[in-house]
Amino acid sequence: SEDEGGCRVENQVLRLDELNQLDRETFVARLRFLFEDAPWVLAAAWEHRPFAHLEDLYAALCAALYAGSAEQHEALIRAHPELAGRDALAGAITPESAREQAMAGLNRLDAHELAQFQALNQAYRERFGFPFVICVREHTREEILAALQSRLTNSRQDELRQALHEITRICWFRLVDTVSDTHASAATS
Repeated sequence: SEDEGGCRVENQVLRLDELNQLDRETFVARLRFLFEDAPWVLAAAWEHRPFAHLEDLYAALCAALYAGSAEQHEALIRAHPELAGRDALAGAITPESAREQAMAGLNRLDAHELAQFQALNQAYRERFGFPFVICVREHTREEILAALQSRLTNSRQDELRQALHEITRICWFRLVDTVSDTHASAATS
């Protein structure tokens, strides 16, 4: 369900069989929270309806994402907020991103931890031209900080690939949280 602004209402579960019946525009609007500003992924995945299981929808979303152009990939990665960054601190990120960062404790950093995140975020953005992306729901804040530091040594191409993989993991958790499918199990990609 959506509020007047077209946003998903918190704790509202979408049913897979209902999603299968939606026209493209409504499908994109209902699932736009899965990705940070990438309706093109949803529009391409819609073509593969009907989805028998949540895993089928997830596979179509991943295939659509990876089929995008290099420009689309970079725009999607750049749309992600920095972890414990200025926008997150100001409350200017999506509700999904805010909730995920809070689950990892990134909204409760002490001054030293915050300074570490901000310095590493800046170094990462300067090196690669986009923000560090990681599925925070799979890591502790210490692991996130360590990954941010260690991934600074990667090539830009490796980081583009890693960011897209992390975005697919973020999508999976958001799907499981919001789309009802009794056949859903942990995705392995």
